[in-house]
Amino acid sequence: MTIPIQNKSKRVSVLIHILGWTMLGIVLLLLSPLSWRVDVPMQYWWKQIFLGGLLSVIFYVNMLVLVPRFLLRDKLYMYLMILLIGVVFYFGLIIYFENIINLPEIMHNAFNPGKPYKPNGRWVFGDVFHLMLFLLSLGISTSVASVQKWQKDDAIRKELDRQRINTELSYLKAQINPHFFFNTLNNIYSLTNLDVKKAQEALLKLSRMMRYVLYENQKDETLLSKEVNFINDYIELMKMRLSAKVKLNIQVEAPKEDLVIAPMLLLPFLENCFKHGVSSQQESEILIKLEVMGETLFFETRNHIFPLHPDSPEAQENGIGLVNTKRRLSLLYPEKHRLKFGKDESNEEYWVNLTIDLS
Repeated sequence: MTIPIQNKSKRVSVLIHILGWTMLGIVLLLLSPLSWRVDVPMQYWWKQIFLGGLLSVIFYVNMLVLVPRFLLRDKLYMYLMILLIGVVFYFGLIIYFENIINLPEIMHNAFNPGKPYKPNGRWVFGDVFHLMLFLLSLGISTSVASVQKWQKDDAIRKELDRQRINTELSYLKAQINPHFFFNTLNNIYSLTNLDVKKAQEALLKLSRMMRYVLYENQKDETLLSKEVNFINDYIELMKMRLSAKVKLNIQVEAPKEDLVIAPMLLLPFLENCFKHGVSSQQESEILIKLEVMGETLFFETRNHIFPLHPDSPEAQENGIGLVNTKRRLSLLYPEKHRLKFGKDESNEEYWVNLTIDLS
């Protein structure tokens, strides 16, 4: 049976950690005491086991918690303060454990048999050695956490590049495709016999949309104002093919600040509105709302649900755009967005609520 690559990598990682701690324990905690020309008491090995466990806790707490939450988020002073408190607890626990097992007196009797024991505080050498172990554990764990963060960021960047290409191709196929342009151009052509000025405005909107698709979509980010202009042009072009039975409630707010957003991120939601919320026989209403408060974008859509013809091009897309958009949101705005969607209780209306922190 073939083992998945991800499971293999996890097993290798666990094995590396086990081997690493084994080597560290042998070199730092075992070899040196065995070179002493005295019978090392059992209490000393208890202390070495306790020290090894304490260092492993420091290693993983720093690697999994402190470095990701503080150091890599530019909270250096908070990180240093926690380390300072950690040093105090580290030495306090060692001294407390040694006093519990009476290690200082036992070690004195082992190295100086027959001489009376006089408690005189900590050994300077012992303090320096423990401090070196503490700093070594911090240094290695910080390096490991930094490398893992770099690898994760690199993987996300590569995934974003792949996702951007897939998203662009899906949009070109599902939305900005020859079928879409054919219908739009037909509508514009019919307008030339009725209202030349309106036909010219429609061509201008279509050219702006094409320019946005060809150039802005190649970038990772674009101005929110450009995305809003693209949305408005798209809605205006969609209006050309709507009958009087469709009521549009458009509340798209122009952004006041130069915020940036991933290009063509909101288009699949609009596409779903006009794909499923329009009927030639029944009255319907489509709500499209976009507003910005500070650096937070609020986007909402509501539309009636009408079944598509099974042979129509729209029915064959199977929600490619929405799936890609959810994936893009999780990659571009992790922990900075909230997406909710679904149907109402009557199962006649579909709604989408999206909030994005663009800071």
